[in-house]
Amino acid sequence: MNLPNMLTLLRIFIVPLLVVVLLTKFSEDYVGLPQHIAGVILFLTAAITDALDGWIARRRDQISKFGILLDPIADKLLISAAFISLVENQLAPAWAVVIVVGREFAVSGLRSIAATEGWAIPASRAGKIKMFSQVVTIALLITSSVNGGPPVETRAFPVITFWTVPEMRTALDHMFGPVAMNWLDWRVVFYGLGRGLLWLVVFSSCWSMYGYFRQFYLKAKENLMKL
Repeated sequence: MNLPNMLTLLRIFIVPLLVVVLLTKFSEDYVGLPQHIAGVILFLTAAITDALDGWIARRRDQISKFGILLDPIADKLLISAAFISLVENQLAPAWAVVIVVGREFAVSGLRSIAATEGWAIPASRAGKIKMFSQVVTIALLITSSVNGGPPVETRAFPVITFWTVPEMRTALDHMFGPVAMNWLDWRVVFYGLGRGLLWLVVFSSCWSMYGYFRQFYLKAKENLMKL
């Protein structure tokens, strides 16, 4: 049990706590922080451990089979739990989260099949972009929440009609007008950015999944030709 593996386990232990914070209504006086601030702090702490465990393992030469197997599981648990909580709070559409979470299961299954055959399918650059965009999107949507829900009356609006939402128009008027922006205006802007970035998350998820399946197909074809 080395430091990188302890950080990975810490990320797994944070997941149920994050779900409780995001889905349970509690008073600010109870934990000393507003619910959305406590949620985003927990989530970003877990995301930071994802970056640190691999860096420390390589720097200290502490790469282990346990860590290699556990790290992607911890990542998928964190991202899946956060996105599903956002759906419950009506901060993200269910169809987008189904695509993202479904991609995680599909790629995990594919890499497991490859591992049983003795093949290695390394992480792709598209997968890293996907992970970064997921972290930014989730952090923005959690920060934008008001009493656990979206900061706008329209619960689920597409990106193309942002300017038709009254709260968004007001926030933009304050941003470019003489009236100073308040915290609610910033939450509306964060919500708009988060919903916009969600499209990037969906696209990068599909693109990286295609890359993994293509690697698997080429590897399988190469091994069949050797027979």
